[in-house]
Amino acid sequence: MTRSLKKNPFVANFLLRKINKLNTKAEKEIIVTRARTSTIIPTMIGHTIVIHNGKEDLLIYITDRMVNHKLGEFSPTLNFRGHAKNDNKSRR
Repeated sequence: MTRSLKKNPFVANFLLRKINKLNTKAEKEIIVTRARTSTIIPTMIGHTIVIHNGKEDLLIYITDRMVNHKLGEFSPTLNFRGHAKNDNKSRR
């Protein structure tokens, strides 16, 4: 189910405060977060955010095409390593 249109998009409070502080200073810093459910808003464009995928931290540079997507969409958590060689079920 999607979020109600009456509400604003969800962005973690600490993340929003950090970005607003950097925008007022006109600085660019790397922001470390684990808030994968936060929505990317237009004020985040041009910033570099480090997102945790469960194992490691990935650097993500926010562009204008990422607006209205979630941060977690850009840090994959699963790595497909291929099918097993001796798996007879996949050959049917």
